[in-house]
Amino acid sequence: MTAVEVLLPGSLADLAGGERHLRVDAGGGTLRDVLDGLDAAHPVLGRRIRDEAGAIRRFVNVYVDGDDVRFAGGLGTAVPEGATVQVLPSVAGG
Repeated sequence: MTAVEVLLPGSLADLAGGERHLRVDAGGGTLRDVLDGLDAAHPVLGRRIRDEAGAIRRFVNVYVDGDDVRFAGGLGTAVPEGATVQVLPSVAGG
């Protein structure tokens, strides 16, 4: 496996030591592999992205190379080598 880049907004970067661009060695695997690697390196961040059952939290959006994983296979979405994974919490307004 090779690395993929995980992009975080400022609100989540604080949970990864202030880093907005993270390298995770899970390219060629699935989104679950990427999130497992992210969780191993940054457990608090991992808990903000996935719930206790390991599912992506309802108000967190994840994209692999711009495609929303909710419509592309969820945690089983293929993440090719060199892909970009973007994690965005939903923003509520009113």
